[in-house]
Amino acid sequence: MATRSDDDGGSRIWRGVRHLIFGDESEPTLRDQIEEVIDEAEGSRPQSGDLTPHERQMLRNLLHLDDRTAGDICVPRGEIMSVASTISFDDLVAAFADAGHSRLPVYGESLDEVIGMVHIKDVFMANVDKSRDRAMTALLRNPLFVPESMGVLDLLARMRAERVHLAIVVDEFGGTEGLVTIEDVVEEIVGDIEDEHDEQEGAMLVMLDDGIWEADARLEIEELASTVDARLVSEEDDVDTLGGLAFLLAGKILQPGDSVCHASGWRLESIAADSRRILRLRLHAPDGSAQE
Repeated sequence: MATRSDDDGGSRIWRGVRHLIFGDESEPTLRDQIEEVIDEAEGSRPQSGDLTPHERQMLRNLLHLDDRTAGDICVPRGEIMSVASTISFDDLVAAFADAGHSRLPVYGESLDEVIGMVHIKDVFMANVDKSRDRAMTALLRNPLFVPESMGVLDLLARMRAERVHLAIVVDEFGGTEGLVTIEDVVEEIVGDIEDEHDEQEGAMLVMLDDGIWEADARLEIEELASTVDARLVSEEDDVDTLGGLAFLLAGKILQPGDSVCHASGWRLESIAADSRRILRLRLHAPDGSAQE
């Protein structure tokens, strides 16, 4: 015999299904019904066989997955690790070792001209079998090219259908906006996935002393301005991160120990970087004291 709670849950699900079928706008959607049930379970005492908090969060993520677009979840253009089509095979091997990724985009004249991608499996096979063709044309594979407005669910479906795990996100003018892997999509559901090659990273932003902050180069400019100093912004609209701001000001990749001054008087000091990007910076206030 069904209990009262079973009847309530069943009626909620039925109202959601009825809305989807008949378009009754006066009733909440099935999505709303499921989220309501999750909300009600948040403060309840856990029961055997019930959803764990992590499972409930994954379910929430699934419910809102289609609200996210490729542009929302992509690795920003400034952080894309790529190689030129003219790179030698030995340098390509070194690039994979440095990047720690299984796939690297290949560009022609600039990153706006992505002509393909290289998979580390193909590089490994060519390195082992000396009879294989090591030319870039023989190693190139085709990535997906998707608009930044494409929904994450549609992107996942296309990746599965075409069996391609890397997509180049392009803007309305055809320029490269960012890069998305299938891991990025899965992380939108299950949370961050770290493997044995992922390095432990420091906090995105931390205050060390009065007027001295340390930050990850991927820190969003908006968060930097709202937390540290409203003057720490960029004059260029296409700069979204602290690392991008430092690169724009210096005109080069700041190596550890190098610094550059912002118009506000803040000094941005690189404390970690590699040959391709700035990784972490220390911010020094104009007068060495905390800002209002």
